[in-house]
Amino acid sequence: MAFVAGIIVLAFNLRAAITSLPPLFPELSAALHLSSAALALLAATPVVCFALFSGVAAPLSRRFGEERVLLAALALLAVGLLLRGAVPGLLLIPGTALAAAAIALMNVLLPSLVKRRQPAQAGWLIGIYLLSLSAGTILGALVAVPLFQVSGGSVRLALGVWAAPALAAMLAWLPQWRFRTVPDGTATQPGPARLVKVWRYRLAWQVMTFMGLQSLTYYASASWLPTLFRDRGTSAVHAGTLAALMQLGGAGSALLIPVLAHRVRDQRWLVTLAVIVSAAGFAGSAFAPLSGAAAWILLLGLGQGAALGLAVYLTMVRAPDPVVAASLSAFTQGAGYLLAAAGPLAVGLLHTATGAWTVPAALVLAVFGGELAAGLMAGRARTLPAAEAGAAS
Repeated sequence: MAFVAGIIVLAFNLRAAITSLPPLFPELSAALHLSSAALALLAATPVVCFALFSGVAAPLSRRFGEERVLLAALALLAVGLLLRGAVPGLLLIPGTALAAAAIALMNVLLPSLVKRRQPAQAGWLIGIYLLSLSAGTILGALVAVPLFQVSGGSVRLALGVWAAPALAAMLAWLPQWRFRTVPDGTATQPGPARLVKVWRYRLAWQVMTFMGLQSLTYYASASWLPTLFRDRGTSAVHAGTLAALMQLGGAGSALLIPVLAHRVRDQRWLVTLAVIVSAAGFAGSAFAPLSGAAAWILLLGLGQGAALGLAVYLTMVRAPDPVVAASLSAFTQGAGYLLAAAGPLAVGLLHTATGAWTVPAALVLAVFGGELAAGLMAGRARTLPAAEAGAAS
């Protein structure tokens, strides 16, 4: 029971500290005198950290155990959030980077730990993990502006409050310290984990590109649509509510689409549907009358959640065995998140350069075209060579 409670509170912290930032970009800019370039860098920081620090999770867990690395990551998350709240003028970006690095470790290790500690219950535990993650994602966007307003415009409180659930998660996770689960600690898998050079294969690049471009459009949307809506005339609270609605739509479809994808060998029609729905929702959010913004943003969320579910599913189904699956996952997350980081940065800089949202929005719509092209290639019923056939290192 303590393990399940720990999963719930830990997963809640995986996105809330990130999704709570974009609704407050105008307030942060005014209060901290941030330039548009600084805001663009802030928007890109979490994605860059996901790319840079995901790869160190496995080595750390082999040395110290997954439970202990997760506890240390929670401590780093809390410290990062406390620092950016205490000294936002100086430590907003460094504190966010520290928090995002901790989240990157948890992103990788928590699902892995669930499968190793409770293999017979992995299905429903992963479901609980995803629901709690979604709850934190939605709540972060929904309450960011109201918290700022209730606190009398306190940037410190609005930023630092998210350290509270991180500290609560540390307390809930403390009982797991006595365990020391390692990735290769079973009798059937002795020795260091093997890695297959999946980057030698076109299919791996296709899966990675689809994952990266899907993440690019998601983080570009999540980072800048709240500001776009406010520039078009919505209130700060309504813009935050719309951002939360996007996350709500994504939570549902991300859970449903992998189930549908598992029933067919060729996922190209699902890829096409997901990307078209995403592009339509984004175009409507950016250019259609504001009276229909809720419907458009919900459509965008549904499409993005479906694309995310497909990206994760394709990473698994295009690998013929666990060794290749681990290698493909590492490649898609590392290179994919580096690709995705260009989205929030480019959108922010283009908005600064043009003084409008037309060119940045057009760029995101063009990226949807690339996402569809990569997804159509990755969605074909093919697999990478098995580990024995590939070059292992």
